[in-house]
Amino acid sequence: MLVSLGKSASVADLMLNVKRDTSRWVKERTDNDSFYWQDGYFAFSIGESAVNSLRAYIANQRDHHRSVDFKDEVRTFLRKYGIDWNEQYVWS
Repeated sequence: MLVSLGKSASVADLMLNVKRDTSRWVKERTDNDSFYWQDGYFAFSIGESAVNSLRAYIANQRDHHRSVDFKDEVRTFLRKYGIDWNEQYVWS
């Protein structure tokens, strides 16, 4: 998702609402009672100059992930930006 948050909005509140509302939407429109979101999420900020590139990435994400594994891409991103993380907790 590409989201612009106001100064008083929190990522945690946004994700709470997105997960709750999309779960309800899926369960009301399908027979998939087993749908659920993972416990965590990733959130990163970007500058205005990167918005168009991110929009293009999102538009092509389905094709992109046919050749690049999502988990490998996240690992590469975390390493590139020097973010400490523990594999044990990232995918649980």
